[in-house]
Amino acid sequence: MEVELTVDGKNIEINHFVQAILGSTVVGAATTLHGVDRDCKEILIKVKQ
Repeated sequence: MEVELTVDGKNIEINHFVQAILGSTVVGAATTLHGVDRDCKEILIKVKQ
């Protein structure tokens, strides 16, 4: 699993442990939604504050 984090246009380096936690959390939440396949290849999330 590969996870990228960008904040205000700057790429933030995250280690494999954090990638695994963030990736698993997002995939787990998204795949419970209607219309999302459990074998999806990519999920993009954009958060604006």
